[in-house]
Amino acid sequence: MQTHSFGSTGLMVSPLGLGAGQIGYGGMDDDAAGRVLSHALDLGITLIDTAHCYGDSEERIGRHISHRRDEFVLSSKCGHAIAGHDDWTPGIIRPGVEDSLRRLRTECIDIMHLHSCDARHLEDGSLADELDALSREGKIRVVAYSGDNEDLAAAVASCRFASIETSVNIADQHNLRATVPDAAAAGLGIIAKRPLANGMWRHAERPTGEYGDYYWDRLRELAYDVDLDMGEFALRFSAFAPGVCSAIVGTTSVDNLSKAADAVDAGPLPDAVIAHVAERWHAVSEGWDSRT
Repeated sequence: MQTHSFGSTGLMVSPLGLGAGQIGYGGMDDDAAGRVLSHALDLGITLIDTAHCYGDSEERIGRHISHRRDEFVLSSKCGHAIAGHDDWTPGIIRPGVEDSLRRLRTECIDIMHLHSCDARHLEDGSLADELDALSREGKIRVVAYSGDNEDLAAAVASCRFASIETSVNIADQHNLRATVPDAAAAGLGIIAKRPLANGMWRHAERPTGEYGDYYWDRLRELAYDVDLDMGEFALRFSAFAPGVCSAIVGTTSVDNLSKAADAVDAGPLPDAVIAHVAERWHAVSEGWDSRT
């Protein structure tokens, strides 16, 4: 799998990344998690994205692939849920990052995101200041933000972040059209999360209480008419969307990860398909934003 520049950060990433949430809380045993992580690197996937709040994900990455650390760009998240510290305060940043470094068994995390922090906590710049200090110490390389909608727009407008992670898929294009162009123009690295729209097309009836169930409603309204496997269509759309550097896929299956890699290796969607997606989106998506 080829790699390309991650914005102007100096990092190089593959267009497909591994979202390691399910590695930590997807019901996997430790050996199975190790197989998925190792298989990702064997496929040439060079971006692994995790977070301290993804169960055992960071520990498993450290245990199973820290000896291959030079083969991948490591992305994690911070800012909340650290015992003894208030969420979204400067004092939570350093202990969160240092705990992640220990679990991941590395001296430096390449990309560290503020994780879905709302705009009002960004205003005084103190959270970014703490991340900048850790960057100067060599504990992180890229100060980043993960989120959607108005909070994402505020993060990009602040000019304090060199990378963003945001929702981009065939049923969720608000950030792609509203904020990603500005981020790309400023040289930010851009990671697309939820590129498969939670696979909602697989359900004949609307799932009840399943995460991302509103994508099912949207896909019915969008009614895409494409002569492609839906998973391949969705992933190629996200991975090669304008400005996107890498799309992260979560899975517990080495076979599904291989299928995702094959889909991305097929390259961008044909122009006619892209035009069809744009036409359907503009026809029915008024008022739609991303939901976190």
